[in-house]
Amino acid sequence: MSDDRTSALTSSAYQQALEVIASVEPRIAEATRQELVDQRGSLKLIASENYASPAVLLTMGTWFSDKYAEGTIGHRFYAGCQNVDTVESVAAEHARELFSAPYAYVQPHSGIDANLVAFWSILAHRVETPALERLGAKNVNELTEEDWEGLRHELGNQRLLGMSLDAGGHLTHGFRPNISGKMFHQQQYGTDPETGLLDYEAVAAKAREFKPLVIVAGYSAYPRRVNFAKMREIADEVGATLMVDMAHFAGLVAGKVFTGDEDPVPHAHVTTTTTHKSLRGPRGGMVLAQEEYAADVDRGCPMVLGGPLSHVMAAKAVALAEARRLEFRTYAQQIADNAQSLAAGFLSRGANLVTGGTDNHLVLLDVSSFGLTGRQAESALLDAGVVTNRNSVPRDPNGAWYTSGIRLGTPALTTRGFGHDEFDAVAELIVHVLQNTQPGTTKDGRPSRASYTLGEGVAAKVKDASAEMLDRHPLYPGLDLA
Repeated sequence: MSDDRTSALTSSAYQQALEVIASVEPRIAEATRQELVDQRGSLKLIASENYASPAVLLTMGTWFSDKYAEGTIGHRFYAGCQNVDTVESVAAEHARELFSAPYAYVQPHSGIDANLVAFWSILAHRVETPALERLGAKNVNELTEEDWEGLRHELGNQRLLGMSLDAGGHLTHGFRPNISGKMFHQQQYGTDPETGLLDYEAVAAKAREFKPLVIVAGYSAYPRRVNFAKMREIADEVGATLMVDMAHFAGLVAGKVFTGDEDPVPHAHVTTTTTHKSLRGPRGGMVLAQEEYAADVDRGCPMVLGGPLSHVMAAKAVALAEARRLEFRTYAQQIADNAQSLAAGFLSRGANLVTGGTDNHLVLLDVSSFGLTGRQAESALLDAGVVTNRNSVPRDPNGAWYTSGIRLGTPALTTRGFGHDEFDAVAELIVHVLQNTQPGTTKDGRPSRASYTLGEGVAAKVKDASAEMLDRHPLYPGLDLA
């Protein structure tokens, strides 16, 4: 099918869909239309966001949304799930082939759901199953109340070692306010105070001392690659299960930018991911596992999850099929190349980057050198049409709310076709905004960590410069909602 024909069909599909929505609730139709306008007109640099293809987006809007399908393929708690079985089978097949994984579970609704499935699968495999064997029971329902209370206590007192939030880890890697920090007795590893890089010897020393059941690797704001072979060596030495959360960089794994020791799938016992971000699919989660953990992961429903979102699983299948195409490898490499260009652009203009650069899809800019907090920088940039998110830096004096950094990722603008020159220009625009932003003061005259003043005319100048680049690389070209 020609590109013109595809664009015409896509425009027609969305025009008619919005008309149907407007007939019931016009405010939702208008908000949907405006969201496309806003995304088309802004520089989206949030590292966890992307633009899914029209095929992926359209797949989510079907009657698969109407179907309950708790259980697993061929073993559902509801009748009439034969088509859902097909959808889930196809999505899992694409996931296994794409990541060379022995087993794939595509039901999780989100990244945190995927991590919860992984955590409880590990607990089931490492704690519950041995306990049942020891007590001579086939399942927990056969346990006496005394034995059950003992098992509950054992399940709730296991140890987890994960990357700290300010070093680039994620909330779900043992952060105390998160459920992961409440499920486990947890400790965290950080990065080298001087370089900001992972110190594998320090991680190993902490693991030997703490003796965790689970070691979590992976990140949401660490701008470097990880040697997962070394992380597996550390896990094996202390008898831990290695779980890797590759939600942020799954697209770089799928696109073969990360291979060998930097590909987590062959080294981790269990690997989790989202299906959006750099993988460019629908919002959802997924778990990949080695054979020894497959049966435990397959119990995600009813262990952690309820009914899977069948329409989203269908969209995952479409996105994973797209990621298996050769052009996705070109795209993934361009993400990494563009991140290098963005980092070089900042460094050439005197900006301070955590770890001094990047070799993945994101850069972490320390804005304290501009006299700003992350919240002030994020807000000023948004005024100028540059969409980022504030983020902690290692040992952040401003904490996790105000922060001292902003995180910037290249997947979304790479999808639009931005290249080296554009990302260098983006760095120039961001530095211009930050240099012309002044922190405000509180009512009693103290320095504020939230308020700010953006220089006159700066927002308009940046928006005009951005518009030229955005016009050269339109979002969803050919999609006309007029």
